[in-house]
Amino acid sequence: MTESETELWNLIDSFEIDDEHSAFPFSERLARDNNWKLEFSIRTIAEYKKFIFLICISHHPLTPSDAVDQAWHLHLLYTQSYWKEFMPLIGREIHHGPTKGGGEERTKYTNCYEMLKTRYIEIFNEELPKDIWPSNKIRFGEINFVRVNMHRSWVFPKKRKR
Repeated sequence: MTESETELWNLIDSFEIDDEHSAFPFSERLARDNNWKLEFSIRTIAEYKKFIFLICISHHPLTPSDAVDQAWHLHLLYTQSYWKEFMPLIGREIHHGPTKGGGEERTKYTNCYEMLKTRYIEIFNEELPKDIWPSNKIRFGEINFVRVNMHRSWVFPKKRKR
């Protein structure tokens, strides 16, 4: 990393996404909304920060994992934190660009996910946590979420094909 990239990373890494005065902080809401353990939510937030940093220093679009995308979606809902605190801190605006669907888009986002994984290893000099950054097959093939109110509905898993 260059000196300016290191400074930017330190700013992003030290950004506190949880409001210390909140009885229900961001990390707990992320865990609740996704039915995750709090520890996984906290790890995902750390990976979300790495993703944002990589977007800032890359000259091409990058695609997040689904878990990181869930953190990004939630952070976008915290508009004050995202637009008034986080974006000015990093010195630019990062907008979320969801897929328009179709084969071309699938190829584009798959390639951007591969570029993200390559860039991550180059910059952080470590492997991506596989539980947060799964393979392309899982990222683009097995994920199909629908929001369900677990207090009003029962959800039973389908049998897995072997």
